[in-house]
Amino acid sequence: MAKHAFLSASASHRWLNCPPSAKLCESIPDQSSPYAQEGTDCHELCAYLVEKALEHDVRDPTEGLSFYNAEMQNCAEGYCEYVLQQLEAAKQYCPDPMIFIEQRLDFSHWVENGFGTGDCVILADKVLQIIDYKHGLGVLVEAENNSQMMCYALGALEAFGDLYDIDQVTMTIFQPRRDNISTWNINKSDLLNWADTVLSPTAKLAYEGKGEFKAGDHCQFCKVKATCRKRAEYNLELAQYDFVMPDTLDELEIASILSKVDQLIAWGNDIKDYALTKAQSGTHFEGWKVVEGRSNRKYTDEATVATAVKNAGYDPYEQKLIGITAMSTLLGKTQFEELLGGLIYKPPGKPALVPESDKRPAVNTAADDFNDNGGKENV
Repeated sequence: MAKHAFLSASASHRWLNCPPSAKLCESIPDQSSPYAQEGTDCHELCAYLVEKALEHDVRDPTEGLSFYNAEMQNCAEGYCEYVLQQLEAAKQYCPDPMIFIEQRLDFSHWVENGFGTGDCVILADKVLQIIDYKHGLGVLVEAENNSQMMCYALGALEAFGDLYDIDQVTMTIFQPRRDNISTWNINKSDLLNWADTVLSPTAKLAYEGKGEFKAGDHCQFCKVKATCRKRAEYNLELAQYDFVMPDTLDELEIASILSKVDQLIAWGNDIKDYALTKAQSGTHFEGWKVVEGRSNRKYTDEATVATAVKNAGYDPYEQKLIGITAMSTLLGKTQFEELLGGLIYKPPGKPALVPESDKRPAVNTAADDFNDNGGKENV
């Protein structure tokens, strides 16, 4: 097979579920975004803080970070603290654990030219630990059966497995902006079995552009998600209901729709974004045109506006208490807790309908309250 480095660990969730998508995406250039650059900046800051704490000779990167701010500093410091805690914990059962930061990990034994960069690898007696930092806010990332982390673990076993007698692999996602620290353990033998029976054969299909197209939540970051025919077919299955009013559907039909509706909405938005981009480039879609959207009035010069209002005898500014996140950043975590810990509360969130796999506990419904009261309504 030709040498191509396009089966990345970070995209493995997609190509493991939809092998042919790898070939489709190969010829499409990556598009950078502010969110991606912000994540890259924070990874660089995280690595610097850990290396500095380990007393390595490293350069402070903050001046060159495009998105550096106080929140990013807090997130990176939290990550650094967590990594050091894990290293200290490893020292409790291993006299000489090893730690690697931003380590290149090669898992090409199972995936042709497969490699990636592990944020943190800790090696100790019997245990290999992989820690991955996620700066994203939109998607909650779980460690359980996370194929990116599993690929990294395989690369670490290939590189360092002979140094220690590893039995268990521990994988952790550290996602501070979602208050998420997700950890999952797997036996080394189970990981290797997955690599041989699932990862390797699927990677071979993906490399050759074979296998079956499959739509699902893995489509989210696919480069061809807007024009993929399989995804269109998957989402248009809802057309069988002709979009009749919900009260004409039974519970099983509604449950079936609920399992797909978020992806249906996302697909529709992807189609609209793609069509707008193409239309602005000159493509004509029959029955559609590009117009100027709604906008709000803005001041041409805020400083001049403020001066004019002050000269007229009015105060142009409003005084408002800053938010909790900004206040925590202003005071620092320790002082924030000392001064305001007893003045903070978290009200109940707005009810949301989610799959049963969601880890949050279910709330009482009106029917639950009715049953708890022996069939009597609350008065």
